[in-house]
Amino acid sequence: MLFRQDILSAQPQRLYRAWMAEFRTPFFRSFLINQPDLVAEVLRSRPDDFPKSARIAEGLRPLLGNSVFLTNGETWKRQRRIIDPAFEGGRLKDTFPAMVAAAEACVARLAAREGQVIEVEEEASHAAADVIFRTLFSIPIEHEIATEVFHEFRAYQRSAPILNIAAFVPLPRWMPRLHRRGTRAAAKRIRGLITRLTAARMRDIRAGSAPDDLATKIMTTQDPVSGDTFDTEEMVDQVAIFFLAGHETSASALGWTLYLLATHPDWQDRVAEEGQQLGTSPTFSDVTRLRFSRDVFREALRLYPPVPMMVRQARCPERFRDRAVPAGSQIVLSPWHQQRHERIWDRPDEFDPGRFATAEGKACMRGAYMPFSSGARVCPGAGFAMVEGPLLLSFILRQFRVSPAGEPPVPVAHLTVRSAEGIRLSLCLRKE
Repeated sequence: MLFRQDILSAQPQRLYRAWMAEFRTPFFRSFLINQPDLVAEVLRSRPDDFPKSARIAEGLRPLLGNSVFLTNGETWKRQRRIIDPAFEGGRLKDTFPAMVAAAEACVARLAAREGQVIEVEEEASHAAADVIFRTLFSIPIEHEIATEVFHEFRAYQRSAPILNIAAFVPLPRWMPRLHRRGTRAAAKRIRGLITRLTAARMRDIRAGSAPDDLATKIMTTQDPVSGDTFDTEEMVDQVAIFFLAGHETSASALGWTLYLLATHPDWQDRVAEEGQQLGTSPTFSDVTRLRFSRDVFREALRLYPPVPMMVRQARCPERFRDRAVPAGSQIVLSPWHQQRHERIWDRPDEFDPGRFATAEGKACMRGAYMPFSSGARVCPGAGFAMVEGPLLLSFILRQFRVSPAGEPPVPVAHLTVRSAEGIRLSLCLRKE
């Protein structure tokens, strides 16, 4: 059985069976919704009636400004029209060599740690940040500014307030609170570093010397409606969320996947064998062959979704399951609960990547699986993540075997679901 501790086990056990639950505080009301058709109504059918909650936006604004993750309405729609083309299938193919380079660099770093106990979340963060910098700005993590951003973000990640939970838990300790001084300072430093990268890229674009990477694509894409492009300040906001979403969430997912494979060596061996078939110079088309790796990664995202809860706000009075939902109520959509729901999933707490090959598993995936959100606001980088994750797994595990070391990790929520004390695994070179 897997752990449901910290904020996640603080919720009543009944929430893993409930279709809907109401929480009241002196200041607002919240409704947790697990029923698949109601989740689909909020996220897919009527997204404009359920915008992002201001409680979440204010908590992350010092770092993310007016990024696409926080905005609503016409501002958000304009931002997505500019951003989405950069993550289409053809562009993913263009970024693949940079992903491979980051995977090779990750394996080289791990080779120096062979035979040791490693803290996997730290290694996963390093690898995910390297992928982002290589694909976004064509620079490796060793670049001076990239290294500074990476270290500053690790400090920010541990000090940022837990706002997803604050949106509905009716206890004072979970309610939104003022930012810690260190959190604001770290956010300011990160944005200053990103501004330097973005301004330099803007100059290269004007000079005609910019590399053809994601940053250049996004900064030169015109809104098909207005013809506008992002200015430097707007681009800083977007780069901040790309780094948060593309680094922080990927690191969380990779860390938990490696832990799950360390505790399930049969699946680990299948992923390693599949990775061996990639050869030394894989191409983008080879990704389709990573079937076991992809299902393993999907299952890890089901059990440990990087963003455990998403919060929307009801614009108008609603009625869900014959219960009045006042205007202004917080609507909590929880991948953590829905993807472990006892009335939806068979053996919801068990690690079983094979479930996605069954008719029941496929049906659950269509109706109750949303690690990247769903509908209009689905993460634009979802396809990117589903290439990056299996690729990194394949490169790591075809060369190394991982096994548990120390106490089992306990999940907690910072900006994403992480382990309270890290994830420690033994790293050994695989025998030929």
